This record gives sequence, C-alpha cells and structure tokens, in this order.
Amino acid sequence: MATRISLISSGTERQLIDLAKASLAGKAMARPDLVRRVVRNIQRDGLQPTIEKVFAKLDTPIPLGYSLAGEVLEVGRRVGGVAVGDRLACAGAGLANHAEINAIPKNLTVAIPANVDDEDASFVTLGAIAMQGVRLAIPTLGERIVVMGLGLIGLLTVQLLKANGCRVLGFDPNAARVSLALELGADVAVSDSLTEAVVGFTNGHGADAVILTASSKSSEPINIAAEISRLKGRIVVVGLVGMTIDREPFYKRELELKLSMSYGPGRGDPSYEQGGQDYPLPYVRWTEQRNMEAFLALVADGKVTPKRLVTHRFAIAEAEKAYELMESGAPHLAILLTYPEAPKGPIERSIRLAPPPPKSDGNRVAFIGLGNYAKGVLLPALKKASKVALSTVVTSTGVSAGHAGEKNGFAVIATDPAAALADPETDTIFVATRHDTHASLAAAALRAANMFFAKSLWP
Repeated sequence: MATRISLISSGTERQLIDLAKASLAGKAMARPDLVRRVVRNIQRDGLQPTIEKVFAKLDTPIPLGYSLAGEVLEVGRRVGGVAVGDRLACAGAGLANHAEINAIPKNLTVAIPANVDDEDASFVTLGAIAMQGVRLAIPTLGERIVVMGLGLIGLLTVQLLKANGCRVLGFDPNAARVSLALELGADVAVSDSLTEAVVGFTNGHGADAVILTASSKSSEPINIAAEISRLKGRIVVVGLVGMTIDREPFYKRELELKLSMSYGPGRGDPSYEQGGQDYPLPYVRWTEQRNMEAFLALVADGKVTPKRLVTHRFAIAEAEKAYELMESGAPHLAILLTYPEAPKGPIERSIRLAPPPPKSDGNRVAFIGLGNYAKGVLLPALKKASKVALSTVVTSTGVSAGHAGEKNGFAVIATDPAAALADPETDTIFVATRHDTHASLAAAALRAANMFFAKSLWP
C-alpha cells in the first residue's frame, strides 16, 4: 500500500510519545495493568528471564499512526476483491503507519467511494471509533444525547448522532471547539455550566445517553455523566478516562454503563485482523471493517465532513514539525501528513547494512522473527555460547527490522523470509516466529539448504 495521506491522532499519539519518554517508574504508574502482568510472569518464569523479556520489549520501537488513505501496490495471493491501483482507506495501530509503504491485512481496509477524496478518507479509523461509540449508545430518533469532549472523535460523534436524527449537546472546556461543534450541527454546545445546560436541553429529564469522548486521568467526567443522565439512561465510554465511579447516582438511576471496543467487533482478534477471517454478517452486523465502510458512506453522502477538522498539513519529510507543533501546545485538531507519488517498480524488501560476514567469523546465523523471546533469551545465549556472525534478520515490519539490524549488527535487514532462505552465506537459521508458522518456514529452510548443497556438487 502506497500511502497518500495519513492522519495524526494527536491524543493517542501524544500518549504514546509521553509514555516512551517516561522513566521506568513513570511507565509503571501509567500502565499498572502491565505491571501486574510482569509480576505474574516473574511468578511463572522467574526473575531473570522476565527482566530480559521486559527490557527487550521496552527496547522495541513503536511506529506511529493508525489511519490513512492510499493506493494498492501489490495484492496477497489469497486476497480477493482488491486490485493494484485501487484506492483504500486503512486502519490499524502498527499497520497503517506514517510511512510511504505499508502492508495491511484485508479486513483493515475498505474501498474509498469515488466522490470521497483522500483527505476525508484518511479519517476512517477515527470515524469507525466514533461510530462504534454511537452504536453502543443505541440512539433512537429524537433522543437527546450529550457528547462530553469535542476533540476529533467527539466532533465526528456529534455529526454521526445528527445523521441519526438525534438532538445533540456538546461539551468541552475549549471554547473554539464548542463553536466548531455548533457549526457542525450540534443543537447546543457549552464550555461550562454543563449540568444547567443539560437541564434546559432535556426539559429537566436528564440525557437519554451520554457519550464520553474526553481524555482525562480523572474520574470526574464519568461521574458527571451519571449526574446528568435520566433514569435508566445510557453512558458509553469511548475516551480514556478514570473509572472510579460514585455508586449512588448509578444505583438510583439504574444507569447502563458500556465501554466501547475501539473500531468495533474484531478489534484485537488475530484471526480477524491478521488472518482475514470475517464474522458472519447475520450474527455480527457491524464489525470494525463494516463500521469503516459505513463511515465512508456517510462521508460520501455529505452527512459527515471530516475535512472541516483539519487545521494543519505537513509533507512526510517534515513530519517532525507536526510533532513539534503538538508538543508546543499550539491550537490544533486534525494534522495530515502528505506523501509523494507511489514508487515505481518492485518493492524493496531487504536492505544490506554491512558486507556479508566472512567464513572465518564462525557460524553465520540468520533470524526469521526477532520478538521478545528471541531478543531477550536466544540472541544473548547464542552470543555467549559460540562465535557467531549475524547475517540476516527478518521481521514483520521495516521499523523493527531496521532497529534489530542496527542494534545487534546484522548485515542484512528484511521483511521477507526469502531474504534469509536465499542467502548461501548463511549457515544456521533460527525460526523465531509464531508457533503456527514454524513448520512451513523450517521446511522452506531445508529445501533451500538442499538446493545450495546440490549446486555445490554440480556447479
């Protein structure tokens, strides 16, 4: 996939950047769930192996970006319904990256309607997130719904609710975003006195539903949402907010609380996202891919206007300026990165960083896969046990391959296993990928070894 436009989600990406900059103590405070996982691993595997795995994980770079529009350059053998040259909108953290070329599984892509341009289509992931939050609220015609937090997802949520025939009140402390919400169709929008505004907006009954699209470590937003809800109202949490709730308003109003699953059903399921196995439509009507399609259909109909949220555009070569803008605190909403024309010719899947290691350097080793176990256990043990020369490392992404090659001294980095299998200078190949791929890769390595042996006998 050749990227044309990618969208910087400033809230999500700022959190990743801040977490990356934090000390170990800061990371632990920000992610107590991971701390608990580390403790369980220590109990199961022991202290030293766990420490090695943790530091290997911390040393792994995380690519930024998860929403883009692009052009198909190549299609996998088992992928149907897609052709080279098609325009697709793509989603997925670690997949739809801010990069000129990305490899993206089919279920995280959707065709872009002919009358939707690339800039609008690049919002597809945020649109799916907003749409899933709206679906969980189960809005009906004429209901009065409050959207708390008017960032990118909140403003898209306002438009989706209006398209659904609802009356919408938006809230955000930022007065400029309040004004924009009114321009985009909100019936009422305020930057303070939310409780009083909801009383007037709902004739004293309280909101039928509240959708939380704010981001805050505090639990105040969710408790305010309970206070402004009507009896048997619904609250949907889309943003990252504190979850320490006051029981009394939830109990007395018998409120329904839901947490939205990001883009929709399928999110985080490897068989769906990576394996391409769809859920049957009659049983799971709205998967993440179908949410993406529905969002772009609304954009095509003019019901949602993502481009109105764009405040800045940067060429990918100047991406650092975009992040400097975010860090500066200057007012911004959607930031788009633009890309040059799609490259011509075959896609390069391996890069040589150094000359091939000579035979005198000992056992020349290649790795197909270099995850936490390979980095934290196999590679250190291999270096201690014998004299080795690292020839080729193959990982699933260019970011991880580049980092592994430069840090560990591999001569070649690649994203295609063929780069390791086809190298006659390699003596040993470690297959350190997921278990279900071991057999096919081991068989391919044996076939490659037999071929090299035959050529040595009959040159």
